Amino acid sequence: MFKPFAKHDKDKDKGKDKGKGKLLRPKGKKRFFKKRPCKFCIEKSTSVDYLDYHKFSKFVTERGKIVPSRISGNCAKHQRMLARAIRKARVMALLPFVSE
Repeated sequence: MFKPFAKHDKDKDKGKDKGKGKLLRPKGKKRFFKKRPCKFCIEKSTSVDYLDYHKFSKFVTERGKIVPSRISGNCAKHQRMLARAIRKARVMALLPFVSE
Protein backbone atom coordinates (compact mmCIF):
# COMPACT_ATOMS: atom_id res chain seq x y z
CA MET A 1 0.00 0.00 0.00
CA PHE A 2 1.27 3.45 -0.89
CA LYS A 3 1.97 5.90 1.96
CA PRO A 4 2.28 9.46 0.65
CA PHE A 5 4.08 10.84 3.72
CA ALA A 6 7.19 9.24 5.17
CA LYS A 7 7.62 9.20 8.92
CA HIS A 8 10.33 11.46 10.29
CA ASP A 9 13.48 9.48 11.03
CA LYS A 10 14.68 10.49 14.51
CA ASP A 11 18.07 8.79 14.13
CA LYS A 12 19.17 11.22 11.41
CA ASP A 13 18.98 14.28 13.68
CA LYS A 14 20.91 12.92 16.66
CA GLY A 15 23.93 15.04 17.53
CA LYS A 16 23.21 17.72 14.95
CA ASP A 17 22.44 21.28 15.85
CA LYS A 18 18.88 22.40 15.25
CA GLY A 19 19.78 25.63 13.47
CA LYS A 20 20.39 27.65 16.62
CA GLY A 21 24.15 27.19 16.69
CA LYS A 22 24.16 24.80 19.66
CA LEU A 23 25.47 21.27 19.59
CA LEU A 24 23.36 18.75 21.42
CA ARG A 25 24.87 16.72 24.23
CA PRO A 26 24.85 12.93 23.72
CA LYS A 27 21.92 11.24 25.45
CA GLY A 28 24.00 9.01 27.74
CA LYS A 29 26.04 11.72 29.47
CA LYS A 30 24.41 13.55 32.34
CA ARG A 31 26.00 16.00 34.70
CA PHE A 32 26.01 15.06 38.36
CA PHE A 33 26.65 17.59 41.04
CA LYS A 34 27.62 16.86 44.60
CA LYS A 35 24.96 18.20 46.94
CA ARG A 36 26.26 20.70 49.43
CA PRO A 37 25.68 19.91 53.08
CA CYS A 38 23.03 21.89 54.94
CA LYS A 39 24.73 24.49 57.14
CA PHE A 40 21.93 24.38 59.70
CA CYS A 41 22.10 20.58 59.99
CA ILE A 42 25.86 20.76 60.52
CA GLU A 43 25.40 23.31 63.33
CA LYS A 44 22.56 21.16 64.74
CA SER A 45 20.32 24.21 65.02
CA THR A 46 16.69 23.41 65.80
CA SER A 47 15.21 26.69 64.57
CA VAL A 48 16.08 29.68 62.42
CA ASP A 49 15.25 32.93 64.18
CA TYR A 50 14.37 36.08 62.24
CA LEU A 51 16.33 38.24 64.71
CA ASP A 52 19.60 36.62 63.54
CA TYR A 53 19.33 38.40 60.20
CA HIS A 54 23.12 38.78 59.92
CA LYS A 55 23.24 35.00 59.26
CA PHE A 56 20.92 35.44 56.27
CA SER A 57 23.44 37.44 54.23
CA LYS A 58 24.69 34.22 52.59
CA PHE A 59 21.16 33.16 51.67
CA VAL A 60 19.99 36.45 50.14
CA THR A 61 21.32 37.84 46.86
CA GLU A 62 22.43 41.43 46.43
CA ARG A 63 19.08 42.09 44.76
CA GLY A 64 17.26 40.86 47.85
CA LYS A 65 16.08 37.48 46.53
CA ILE A 66 16.14 34.29 48.58
CA VAL A 67 18.72 31.83 47.19
CA PRO A 68 17.17 28.46 46.21
CA SER A 69 18.12 25.32 48.12
CA ARG A 70 19.82 23.67 45.14
CA ILE A 71 22.37 26.50 45.20
CA SER A 72 22.61 27.15 48.94
CA GLY A 73 22.62 23.45 49.86
CA ASN A 74 19.98 23.69 52.56
CA CYS A 75 17.71 20.76 53.22
CA ALA A 76 14.00 21.25 52.56
CA LYS A 77 13.11 21.66 56.23
CA HIS A 78 15.70 24.36 56.90
CA GLN A 79 15.04 26.10 53.57
CA ARG A 80 11.39 26.55 54.57
CA MET A 81 12.40 27.84 58.01
CA LEU A 82 14.93 30.19 56.43
CA ALA A 83 12.44 31.58 53.90
CA ARG A 84 9.87 32.14 56.64
CA ALA A 85 12.47 33.93 58.82
CA ILE A 86 13.64 36.12 55.92
CA ARG A 87 10.06 37.13 55.12
CA LYS A 88 9.43 37.94 58.78
CA ALA A 89 12.64 39.99 58.99
CA ARG A 90 11.57 41.94 55.90
CA VAL A 91 8.21 42.78 57.44
CA MET A 92 9.94 43.90 60.65
CA ALA A 93 12.23 46.13 58.49
CA LEU A 94 15.40 44.27 59.48
CA LEU A 95 16.08 43.28 55.87
CA PRO A 96 15.16 45.24 52.73
CA PHE A 97 12.59 43.83 50.32
CA VAL A 98 14.52 45.05 47.26
CA SER A 99 17.94 46.60 46.89
CA GLU A 100 18.37 49.86 45.02
